[in-house]
Amino acid sequence: MSSVVTTEPPRSAPWPGHDGPVTGPTEVSAREAEVLAALAGGRSNAQIARHLHISVRTVESHVSSLLRKYGVADRHELAGLAETDHRGFTALASPGTTFVGREHEQAELLAALGSNRLVSLLGPGGVGKTRLALRVAAEIGGNYPYGGAFVDLVPVRPGFVVAAVAEALGVREQPPQTLLDALLERLRQGRTLLVLDNCEHLVEDVGDLVARILAQAPETAVLVTSRERIGVAGERPVQLGPLALGSEAEQLFRDRAALVAPELAADEEVAAQLCAGLDGVPLAIELAAARAGSLGPDGLLAALDDRLRLLAGGRGPNERHHSLAQVIGWSYELLDDAERALFRRLGVFVGGFDLSAAAAIRPVSSRGEVSDLLGRLTDKSLLHRTQLDGTSRWRMLETVRVFTLDELGRCGEYDEVAVLHLAWAESTAERLETQLVAGDDWQAEFDQVTADLRAAVGLPRSDVRRLARRLAHLTFARKRFVEAREHYLTAAADAADATELYDDLRDAADAAVAVADGPHAYELMMRAAAETNEELQQDALAYAVTILNRYGAEFPDTSDRGADLLPAGPVVDSVQVAIARAWVVLPELEAAEAAVAAARQAGDPLALMSALDVYCTAVATAGRFRDARRSAEERFELAASLPRHDPRAVAEIVDAFHVASTTAVSIGDLTEAVRLAELTDDPVHGHPYITAPRKIRAFALSGRFEEAVEAADVMWKGWRAAGCPPRAWMASAASTAALAHGLLGTGQDRVWQARALEIARVGDPADSPDLMATAAFVDARLALHLLDSGTISATVANAVEQAFADFPEPWWTPYARAAGAELAVVAGYPDAERYLELAVTENAWSDAVLLRAKGRLTGDRAALTEAAARFERIGARFEHAHTLSLLSHR
Repeated sequence: MSSVVTTEPPRSAPWPGHDGPVTGPTEVSAREAEVLAALAGGRSNAQIARHLHISVRTVESHVSSLLRKYGVADRHELAGLAETDHRGFTALASPGTTFVGREHEQAELLAALGSNRLVSLLGPGGVGKTRLALRVAAEIGGNYPYGGAFVDLVPVRPGFVVAAVAEALGVREQPPQTLLDALLERLRQGRTLLVLDNCEHLVEDVGDLVARILAQAPETAVLVTSRERIGVAGERPVQLGPLALGSEAEQLFRDRAALVAPELAADEEVAAQLCAGLDGVPLAIELAAARAGSLGPDGLLAALDDRLRLLAGGRGPNERHHSLAQVIGWSYELLDDAERALFRRLGVFVGGFDLSAAAAIRPVSSRGEVSDLLGRLTDKSLLHRTQLDGTSRWRMLETVRVFTLDELGRCGEYDEVAVLHLAWAESTAERLETQLVAGDDWQAEFDQVTADLRAAVGLPRSDVRRLARRLAHLTFARKRFVEAREHYLTAAADAADATELYDDLRDAADAAVAVADGPHAYELMMRAAAETNEELQQDALAYAVTILNRYGAEFPDTSDRGADLLPAGPVVDSVQVAIARAWVVLPELEAAEAAVAAARQAGDPLALMSALDVYCTAVATAGRFRDARRSAEERFELAASLPRHDPRAVAEIVDAFHVASTTAVSIGDLTEAVRLAELTDDPVHGHPYITAPRKIRAFALSGRFEEAVEAADVMWKGWRAAGCPPRAWMASAASTAALAHGLLGTGQDRVWQARALEIARVGDPADSPDLMATAAFVDARLALHLLDSGTISATVANAVEQAFADFPEPWWTPYARAAGAELAVVAGYPDAERYLELAVTENAWSDAVLLRAKGRLTGDRAALTEAAARFERIGARFEHAHTLSLLSHR
């Protein structure tokens, strides 16, 4: 497992009346960051001025600015903020043994980082690049108030560098926004330090990422450790060689040998001979010192004499690479045959291993024998052991692992061990998948072995489909939906027949549907139709048509409903085709009813959920909102029994959550809408803009305006960060955010009305089926609010007219009609009663509004009293309070 340490951005203190912390400011200058870091030591302004070589008055100015930007009361709180930064770097820089020497290199590296945003610490494996990088990061961490991360890239394979860095910084996948864009957004927040360790096997990937960071995150600095430069413009290389002989090298040996053989630590002659023979390479010295207790001075020097030769494991012209290979080879030769046999085999593990994994690639030895060998290898410092949840795990340094793989190939064993590794990976994935399905704990172990499962899938073999599918399933259940889709596509490339190919592409499509990426899902099903047999082609095309219509707002051409993709003529439709045909002929109700009947007869809950969705839309279009609600409730009940780890089920479950909320709003059951908005068992719970819209709508209608505004900000930022993908269905949420702002009186309602247009990608709400009715409702309700506040609005006539337009989307029609009718009453329309009659629908909120409007028209206090009671019953806080105010006024 990659060793990852993250430091968080600073948090400011809460302001009066606010219960939680808020993120620190985005505009902190480099000098302010240095002053903030200096405050952590309890320095006075004068001491800080001397430390930074600036005037006391300048320090006072920066402290005042920081107090204002972070919203804290005094310099003591500022110092507390500074002290939270980069504790992780400090911890890793102090692993329990002393840091020896390197004063000159440390000063050079500090100077390089002081004037360059990209510094590469270069040198052969084992010279101490990682430890020096962490030492320097801990030293300057306070200069980066937005934190940073140390990312060990050893277990990372090509294509996953961005994922490793994002994980270290706590950046989550937010499809369809790329993970790279999410990472860059985090790094643009302010001064951040990244330490990317062991980059030599990922030079191209790291170079591409760093180039993007330098170009798009101007306040981020990157410190790279590698055996070679990454080749990015602006890179400042700092070369790190062996420790100086005659001083630092011998000091390191004596320090480490004292832990196991105190009497040897005082022998300066042995230290000098040994360090000279090891070329001053720190890792070689530490390995030798670890054996001092068992071999003694004679044994160490004798072994050294036997190993002064070039090993086949060394690569490249750099002699220091050869020197390290020489040291590792020397350690390898000190092992007995059984130790060597296991040691070289363990190199196939990318992310570490436990006892069972080690035994799997050494089947000729018993579990007890393997356990004993692991202990002996650990004692010789060739393996490092950690404890996780009561289970021991081992790993080796990457430079050592490279040697073992070379040795494995030289011995002609690589192919055999690769097969064993793949078998272990398949067995592990199968066991974890079984635990997943059974509801047992599996996540922690999966996180430990993910790197090796990925590596096994990436092997150039022809029999990885089963493992790829299991890895995809586990990854999907871990909510890494985009990665899961890619693993399903890997499985598809290895499919043995049309059925396997269809299954792989269908699961990949549903992984895309789960995160509202309808266009990609459609493309995958069209590919399935093109590459499978005739029988499967029909279902593939039918599902493609269903996707096209269910998620039509995401497609550039919404006029094509896919009718030409379905079978023509008098044929007996499959359930999938019946569902697709019902979508094509909407709002025709008969086809939707036939689809539901076919799904019930088939006994397939997923097909029934899909059929009920098209039926729900058909009856809602006919104004039968209560029937739509009942079908949505049945879907929601079916969803409760479905597994939340299966892509096909999750695609339906996510939509069931969405439609349950939509239909609750459509009948005016705001209490239920709020309950659904606050549920956390949605498979995509926490997504920045998929789940936020239902919160905005429910909170705005129920009068919880501050919560609606907060959710709207989350949605807007998430959508913008994702690159503003086509999501017209979100426009109604932005419009109801405008309502919340308008009724709160923030002055931001016009801003959110403009944002609704931007999301819908139109210049006029009338041009968007998803926005037209909601915008008309919001305009009418805000116009009514102005009239009730004693403000004359010039938009009344237009708002009433818009509220009674023909809306292509049914869900918000009751709200628009009712708000428009009450507006006509309050504005004094002579035919206001006619508008009241036209506005009657199956919606409790609408019913209450119309009753209130009638009371206002006729002066009937009983009607107003009943309207207030109805608003209270459905959870419409604002409308309830407003109705009571009307009664009080009267």
